[in-house]
Amino acid sequence: MAPDRRKMIVDAATKSFSLFGFKATTMDQVAKLANVGKGTIYTFFKNKEELFEEIISSMVKEMIVEADAAIQPGLPITENVHHALYRLLEFRSKHQLMIKLVQEEAEMGTLAVSEMLQHVENEIIAYLKNKLEFAIEKGSIPPMNTELTSFLLLKMYIALVSDWERNHEPLSSGQIAEVMKVFLLKGLPE
Repeated sequence: MAPDRRKMIVDAATKSFSLFGFKATTMDQVAKLANVGKGTIYTFFKNKEELFEEIISSMVKEMIVEADAAIQPGLPITENVHHALYRLLEFRSKHQLMIKLVQEEAEMGTLAVSEMLQHVENEIIAYLKNKLEFAIEKGSIPPMNTELTSFLLLKMYIALVSDWERNHEPLSSGQIAEVMKVFLLKGLPE
């Protein structure tokens, strides 16, 4: 059986991007890691950017599967959003490629990396928006601007999970869920 050269290339590129980042990865490195000729890569991908896009798209699909697995039917939308966001951020913090990309963006500001990280964020927001719209249709939550709320949920969650921990004791999962519920889905008490 012939080896799946495309998969070998994608796996090698994922490894290279994870180790060296986008900017430092070359098609020569990918070819060497995949044990194929450089020309073979170009039979599947036009350039490094297209190969990178393929890898990020697959990663986003994997993230959505993770988020869906965290959702428990019967729980309130507030808890399920919390579980899904927690799983997504856990994925981001443990997935070597995401760690390297966030690091590269912070240190070098590589445009292609910034664009891909924005794509990942947009996909997460679209995912949350879909879940909120479904909850509105079911009557579980009142009507709202679902895109704005999804954006705020993601940003608040990131802030509570990572930014807060720089100078404070980490919050428990329950504390984070409660803060998000109060501020975004219930509103401030009067």
